Amino acid sequence: RMSLGLIILTFTIYLVPGLWGAPLKLISGFPPPMTYSESPYGVGYSRAGGSGETTVLPDGAEFGPHDIPVFLDYDAGMAYAIKVGKPVMLDFTGKACVNCRKMEERVWSDPKVLNILKNEVVLISLYVDFQKELPADQQYISKTTGNKIRTIGNKWSDFQITKYKANAQPYYVLLNHDGENLNHYMAYNADVTAYLNWLNEGLTNFKG
Repeated sequence: RMSLGLIILTFTIYLVPGLWGAPLKLISGFPPPMTYSESPYGVGYSRAGGSGETTVLPDGAEFGPHDIPVFLDYDAGMAYAIKVGKPVMLDFTGKACVNCRKMEERVWSDPKVLNILKNEVVLISLYVDFQKELPADQQYISKTTGNKIRTIGNKWSDFQITKYKANAQPYYVLLNHDGENLNHYMAYNADVTAYLNWLNEGLTNFKG
């Protein structure tokens, strides 16, 4: 009984810093991501750039994990990538995807990875479980699965299945401005070095 009490006390103490925005990597992936929170920077804190610096979002983008600018629509994100001359990183994800949250908390948080995601690629996150209905004139029957595509999530799931022959998340693809792969896709891989090498390979191929 005493051992159980000590375990509970230790775990509770571990959770406390999370109230102020500290990362809790041991349980990353199980709670909702901080970006879903009413206080994503911790209780009593808000976004602020250093030395008065303000981050300006492109039109159509929003702040994603770790304040990475992210587009939630493929066409809008690709148009912006062409405008600024950067490659695209497609992120097939889901709001209920545990492994997606683990990657965001454990891999995207690495300073070198984060710098690339913020400054060297245009991130497009496509949520395959987004339940908002498409306008009636945009709903259709998938030629691949035969299913009725009713929601935005259905649309992105069908896109992933049709174009990439995959239906698992997370699923990352680096693209040029013609929508062509710059290298092999990346799935769940908590090895920061492997992920960084994959990003750098895609950047090199884009520039080369």
